[in-house]
Amino acid sequence: MRTYSTNTPHIPGRWRRIGSAAAATTALLIAGLGTAAHASADTATAQPKASGKAIAAAVAKAHVQYESACGATPKKGFASCNALRVTSGTTAFQEEQAAKKGVAPATVKPNAASATPTGYGPSDLRSAYGLTSASTSGGSGQTIAIVDAYDDPNAEADLATYRSYYGLSACTTANGCFKKVSQTGSTTSLPTADSGWAGEISLDVDMASAIAPNAKILLVEANSSSMADLGTAVNEAVKLGAKFVSNSYGGGESSSDTSYDSSYFNHPGVAITVSAGDAGYGAEYPAASKYVTAVGGTKLSKSSTTRGWTESVWNTSSTEGTGSGCSAYDAKPTWQTDTSCTKRMIADVSAVADPATGVSVYDTYGSDGTGWNTYGGTSASAPIIAAVYALAGTPSSSSYPAQFPYQHTSSLNDVTSGSNGTCSTSYFCTATTGYDGPTGLGTPAGTTAFTG
Repeated sequence: MRTYSTNTPHIPGRWRRIGSAAAATTALLIAGLGTAAHASADTATAQPKASGKAIAAAVAKAHVQYESACGATPKKGFASCNALRVTSGTTAFQEEQAAKKGVAPATVKPNAASATPTGYGPSDLRSAYGLTSASTSGGSGQTIAIVDAYDDPNAEADLATYRSYYGLSACTTANGCFKKVSQTGSTTSLPTADSGWAGEISLDVDMASAIAPNAKILLVEANSSSMADLGTAVNEAVKLGAKFVSNSYGGGESSSDTSYDSSYFNHPGVAITVSAGDAGYGAEYPAASKYVTAVGGTKLSKSSTTRGWTESVWNTSSTEGTGSGCSAYDAKPTWQTDTSCTKRMIADVSAVADPATGVSVYDTYGSDGTGWNTYGGTSASAPIIAAVYALAGTPSSSSYPAQFPYQHTSSLNDVTSGSNGTCSTSYFCTATTGYDGPTGLGTPAGTTAFTG
């Protein structure tokens, strides 16, 4: 797991951690999808040339390599983002498109520009999570805040490209839909720009747009990746009126966490989502905060089931996969009733995070800002869940929205297969019927589980 250490708090550029999302390989013959952008660009335009079972079989062949976006393990009091950028291989989306068209699958090439998306788009995610209708009609008047470190100078322009490609309404500063501020609320005095965190920012705002395109987006950029700065940015997001705050970062736990809880994350009536981590079994903070919704990660694939999708615990290797675990410091919230962890258990719910079944993101800032990329990590699942909360409506003023899913367990897709490591208590790291650490209570099946 990522833990706090004596490393420098921020290293410009990238810590290159390469992962392989599956052992299987397929013939990789052509590059690029070669289709023009259009309003329904995330669905195949051609009629499928293969059955549902054949498409599912092709999707299962997806295998990729990826890198961590935001640098080396941070020192105590700092966090790293949980975004993973695919650098090579064949994604599930590419395998699906190839099967439908009866051609060889396209490939992702390291640092190469892709003319079109290589990961799942809005309609895929809405279909998987029962949100097609809610995404069309819900979210108006809501503000989803994205809290990240450092500045992405191209955030608004890149968001415009993503939304235009997928036929989503414009979300700009000029029309009042998009706003970017510093941790003190300034629109002009912004943090230093950073390429890695810019990719994280693009991932976050794109996922909020994919799920809740009618909602406004407030991007709050912290001065650094310290918990003090990121926490100050969370407070600023709430001060500016956001009822939904997504946080795609984390680090090892410490005795300071309970202090951070009261200073930054105790906001009744606000749905605060936090990534569970990308380093496999082991608790991270602030996902361990009893005041937040901790979001785990799944492998999401097309299937021939009635739902049309299947999910399992995202796990690439012993050190790469969704986080989970029993907190060493944070008290157990009253609504969490699993019996073997006396303190806070991670996670609460989950959504797609496996880079091999990753999501499409548009990013042009920095050395890896090559345009269309596919991203995974629990940095994808946290903003997805924040946006589902936004579709579900404003939380009641005195509530802690992390408890809502526990009141509606039947309104979630229970994930029952896979694990993210080895642990002495099985459900801490292995999926099972009902609650488990890696996927929590499950993934969204509509918005009901996120109301209260």
